Amino acid sequence: MQNNAFIGRQPILNRQQQIIGYELLFRLDQAALSADFSSDMQAGTNILVNTLSNMGVDWLVGSKLAFVNVATSMLESNFLELLHPQRVVLEIVESVNATPELLARAKELRAQGFGIALDDFTYTPQTAPFLEFANYVKLDILQLGLENVKSLSKELRKFPVLQVAEKVETKDEFKFCLEVGMDCFQGYYFAHPETLSAKVINPAYANILTLLNMLRNNAEINDIENALKRDVALSFKLLRYINSAGFGLSCEIHSFRHAVTILGYQKLYRWLTLLLVTASSDAGTPPALMKTAVTRGRLVELMGSHMLDGTDRDNLFIVGVFSLLDVMLDMPMDKILETLLLPESVSEALLGRTGIYGPFLELAEACEDPEMAEVPRLCEHLHLTPEMLNKAHVSALAWVEELGV
Repeated sequence: MQNNAFIGRQPILNRQQQIIGYELLFRLDQAALSADFSSDMQAGTNILVNTLSNMGVDWLVGSKLAFVNVATSMLESNFLELLHPQRVVLEIVESVNATPELLARAKELRAQGFGIALDDFTYTPQTAPFLEFANYVKLDILQLGLENVKSLSKELRKFPVLQVAEKVETKDEFKFCLEVGMDCFQGYYFAHPETLSAKVINPAYANILTLLNMLRNNAEINDIENALKRDVALSFKLLRYINSAGFGLSCEIHSFRHAVTILGYQKLYRWLTLLLVTASSDAGTPPALMKTAVTRGRLVELMGSHMLDGTDRDNLFIVGVFSLLDVMLDMPMDKILETLLLPESVSEALLGRTGIYGPFLELAEACEDPEMAEVPRLCEHLHLTPEMLNKAHVSALAWVEELGV
């Protein structure tokens, strides 16, 4: 079967704001779209399952779960058994009528090891029987309204299901759902800048910004080493990243001086960007925000690998990682860039999604949008096929897990 679906993702977080899994999204290529939405839904599910099965185990991301939308007609397909049941949660999106046949199939899939989620759930006599077989119930807070979410959440506590709040896009919505007692959260509330109010750089970031600028200025190795020695934790983290499986070096790096000899300043700069992002854990930043920034970095880099190489690939990585700095540092992006020595092409991408790197960042962000509306257009502009994008996406997610961010 031809692969003509673009895969995107939305993270699903627990109450500690750690990513426990991803809902895998799909959008059919323009040439594959029909006027029949239900047909597109089934075709898209087929293509998504086919794409994942063709990837073998490569798409399995660490210990994360994959939530996959499945039309009820697809539930009867043996195609699903090509997947890895213990890691897949099947989202039933047409759970209006709990027919005996559908309930029996849900029970059978549970016995095989699949998780079952009820998507866009509303509690009615027709849908209630599903609760006996479900692991997750997903509540669309935008559609239901927060007060209805509160009452429905209370009702659902009678059942042994985990409640997932969907379309959580603001920190206030997250706080409300957290206080109501929801178990999981889906949406990019943690990555959206709200009131950017910080006047000075948080000390957790200041040392790393200094180190980044020292590298850009080609400072003496001794001076950079001395700056690193002032923060032993940073030195340890840097060496851990460089020696991780994600880096793929054939020898172990034991010191910063050794790293400079093997890698050079340009490669070291990109690894210091990871320190800047992960230092945000000391500043109370959600773990999901750090992981999303690093995933963007790797995804942007991989998406540009067929067009750009060398320094440009390193710059693509930096653009992706730095794209959420405004949220992390609680400052407008233009103010942050005043403190960093960056090439103009990197700044253009970060400020306006323009220049040589901007469209790649725009595409990475479009893959996080549940509608994925801009993905086909941007892929065409960047000469990326669905297969190329999907491979980059899965590789980026796996790479971040290998890093242990």
